[in-house]
Amino acid sequence: MTDTKEEWTPPGHDCGLCGAPDCETFVRRVQEGEKEEKDCPYYHGQTGKPEEKCDPRSTVRYTGIDIIGNHYDFIIDPFAGEPSARKIILPFRPDMVERMDIGAGDTLLGRPMGAGCPVQHVLSVLSSDLITGLVTCHVVSPMIARNNPAAVKDIRAYHVIGFEGIAQTIKNPPEFGRRQRFLPGYCMMDLSHTGVVNMVIQTKAGMVVRVEDIRI
Repeated sequence: MTDTKEEWTPPGHDCGLCGAPDCETFVRRVQEGEKEEKDCPYYHGQTGKPEEKCDPRSTVRYTGIDIIGNHYDFIIDPFAGEPSARKIILPFRPDMVERMDIGAGDTLLGRPMGAGCPVQHVLSVLSSDLITGLVTCHVVSPMIARNNPAAVKDIRAYHVIGFEGIAQTIKNPPEFGRRQRFLPGYCMMDLSHTGVVNMVIQTKAGMVVRVEDIRI
């Protein structure tokens, strides 16, 4: 009989939903008997067949209607190998990007107060601009901040300037110059946003889209 513990590995999203800070720790805890493979939300091995490294788009189901009944046109999924759609933010005090020396690899904590979102987010920085104060980042698991609080830079509040990723059409495809309703992939509140589409590029990987002037 095939031993699924030796064949199956989690998809590498480091989502923290299993209770481990990252997939590597989860695998180690499974090997030590502290966790079971089924504790991973991406594991579907109840039939005895190990799940392959899965694309979350195959496990998350979108209805096209958000939590308050709004229809949305498309989802913004992450680029291949990235944990979430790229998010462009602006701290309420843009000068803090320079004062706090925020740069690639940093972990930020803050709430998108400018958009009216009540959920505090943990963000992993991809890049920052000292002139404008803009920061490009990913939303990541809260476990990353909880497991290393000393490394977190708390910016308290920020504006959401834009999102960038791969568009998954639900109702209408993104159209350049239009304000459309969309859902950031894996949004914790399942609450759609609106934004102006200012980039649409068809690539082999899918339709790359950037949306700015974000409102909820």
